[in-house]
Amino acid sequence: MVEDTGLPHVTSDSDDQGWAATRAWVEKQLHEGERVEAAERLRGGWTSEMRRLHISGTGGRRQLVLRSFVKPFYLRAAHGLLTREAQVLTLLRTTDVPAATVRAVDATGEHCDHPSLLMSMLPGGVRLEQDRAETRAALLARQLVTIHRTQITERTRPRSYQAWTSPERVRPPAAPDRPELWERAVDVIRQDPPDYEGCFLHRDFHPGNVLFSGHGEDLRISGVVDWVETSWGPADLDVAHCSTALALLHGPDIGMTFADLYVAAGGKLSNEPAAHLYWRLLDALAFAPDAEKVAGPWNELGRTDLTPPALTGRLEGYLEALLRRYG
Repeated sequence: MVEDTGLPHVTSDSDDQGWAATRAWVEKQLHEGERVEAAERLRGGWTSEMRRLHISGTGGRRQLVLRSFVKPFYLRAAHGLLTREAQVLTLLRTTDVPAATVRAVDATGEHCDHPSLLMSMLPGGVRLEQDRAETRAALLARQLVTIHRTQITERTRPRSYQAWTSPERVRPPAAPDRPELWERAVDVIRQDPPDYEGCFLHRDFHPGNVLFSGHGEDLRISGVVDWVETSWGPADLDVAHCSTALALLHGPDIGMTFADLYVAAGGKLSNEPAAHLYWRLLDALAFAPDAEKVAGPWNELGRTDLTPPALTGRLEGYLEALLRRYG
């Protein structure tokens, strides 16, 4: 599903714990005569363990991707998460969204060492570098508009969105430069959620979950991954999440431009600045005080400049920009 952008780390049964039963299950899903030749750990995620599987057989070689939930917190939710992702990927097969194809799912871990989902491999890789960040942001905006236009029925409609923070759960940095800024931001999300026109949401759409291929004028999005949080809710919320990620990755200015890029691409956001501000802050404040938790995966993908102090500073600058424009 995702191609690692760094040097591969190929594991074998002898140095990879909790893999024997999963490997046996995977091989039962393959074509006759095929086998798993190698398993390569993919980097850049923290909710689940991702492997690229190298498959060989009489028909040649191919690659698949395996997602497994191994952390205790996510194990408890694995059945719902993997079942949802498998259903969403099946739904997206008839759309223009470049998503993986489900090959098999063991959402309870009945046959595998851990609950797992086997899917096709998408081309491209995650690109988080500063160079051409604005160009990629425009492509992200157009892709998000396409996702939000996904047609669903009552049967295929995903669950309603879940907020990832609340006023009581927000914890500003230990010594914020502007404590009044944080207080003002938290006060905004003390209000009741604004009314909204619902649509199909990825719910975790950000540069780390989008694959790019090509360079220069040939740069394009080749895949969108990680559909376990797919929901029904306001387009503003998906835009907010990607905007926050862009602000942390590249600075508040590019985080502020993403909504404009989305609208320019044909997307529709709330007409009320106060409502749009609510959704933007609801997402941004979910990173307080844990903005640094995204640093691990991003550091693995080469962004070692994203230290906890740098991320905290960017988050605070982004809050200030949001309140100045929409407050």
